[in-house]
Amino acid sequence: MKMSENPIKMTSECPGKSSWPELVGFDGETAARIIERENPNVNAIVLLEGTPTTLDFRCDRVWVFVNEAGKAR
Repeated sequence: MKMSENPIKMTSECPGKSSWPELVGFDGETAARIIERENPNVNAIVLLEGTPTTLDFRCDRVWVFVNEAGKAR
């Protein structure tokens, strides 16, 4: 799952789980709830694929990109 287009990877300074490839194909809102449950340090934000985002890296934010059907990519 593409959690961020930012090439900077989460480092050990960011606590908790940082990747959820098992959620590809899930409903975006469902994926966001699972991500936030598995890492309460982050806020999962659902966005349509191609939506512009900021390029700043933040340990507390996860982009959940979805296709037009609302499925996580």
